[in-house]
Amino acid sequence: MKRALSLLLAAVLTVSVLGGCGGAAAPAPEGAAPAETSAPESAAPAETSAPEGAASAEAPAAHVYDDGRARPSNSGALRVVDGKLCSRDGEPVMLRGVSSNGLITAEDFLSEELFRELSEDVGVNLFRFAMYTYGVGIVGYCTNGDRERHKADIAKGVELCRREDMYALIDWHILSDGDPNRYLDEAKLFFAEMAETYRDHDNVLYEICNEPNGVDWPTVKRYAEQIIPVIREKDPDSVIIVGSPDWSKDLRSVAADPLAFDNILYALHFYAASHGGEFRDMTEELSRGGLPVFVSEYGVTAASGGHPRDLESADLWIELLERENISYCMWSYSKAPEACSALRSGVPKNSGFTREDYSATGQWLLDTLAKYSTK
Repeated sequence: MKRALSLLLAAVLTVSVLGGCGGAAAPAPEGAAPAETSAPESAAPAETSAPEGAASAEAPAAHVYDDGRARPSNSGALRVVDGKLCSRDGEPVMLRGVSSNGLITAEDFLSEELFRELSEDVGVNLFRFAMYTYGVGIVGYCTNGDRERHKADIAKGVELCRREDMYALIDWHILSDGDPNRYLDEAKLFFAEMAETYRDHDNVLYEICNEPNGVDWPTVKRYAEQIIPVIREKDPDSVIIVGSPDWSKDLRSVAADPLAFDNILYALHFYAASHGGEFRDMTEELSRGGLPVFVSEYGVTAASGGHPRDLESADLWIELLERENISYCMWSYSKAPEACSALRSGVPKNSGFTREDYSATGQWLLDTLAKYSTK
């Protein structure tokens, strides 16, 4: 069993993930995803208003990619059919993406140059915007963080995804808070606003609780049964991803008592060096039994985000996910000085990356996305 993540963890997060400098962040508990690092109070503010075009779902993508991958331009608004994520026409699709390491701490990556590079050169068709609910300073949406800045970053990110023919995943990234009900009222207000803003965007998905921990499935289910109707009232056909207990690994509890909503996927998170054959067997069994699964976060390292890397296990995971038509999103597209980061921490730029700028994790990602390029 994992030990609970202390709520004091956020107070010691001092590394800037973009600069890759300073002291190392405190390690996450076994099995928990690596924690976000906090942005300095003096960090340059983000745009305070949504970028031009952010609310215009009808505007076409600036770049349409006919590369064989599932794109908003060819697959439209997604839906869940018979336990699989599908296009608007009901054909199974695969999203293969990357996740930010936080949101405010990832602002330097929110550029047209990088998103074009990710979409066109790397083959990413999904970007996950991980917005921590608990944090220190301006980070932590529910702990006196800069809420307007967080929402402006999401608006900019969704627009960049739209322009580059990618899907966008808005992630309510609980971790240290454990129980998603802790900030239930804030979650209701946030998702009501997000659903109202993006109700006509065919490239937006919602993840309503990243990694519940220290709670059981009935507790998570009670939360989901209150948040999903809030989204459905504004955006009735959207795809919603729901976290599972034990840092989004306990799918058996979910399968025994699923939610009574359409267009729902259940999050599975794994880290290849910590979660091997037992978890793959569970995933295959439940997927074939009809449970709609989405790997909204995975890593090729230990669950702490640190060494070792286990690329052989990672390959076995990806082969399984491809066979089962389960989409996946890698943690993390960042320069944080930890083994799970896709980029080397000392790289002095935020776009225009060469293969040498990527870490061993990132180079594995490049090769994996090049290998799997179908819808």
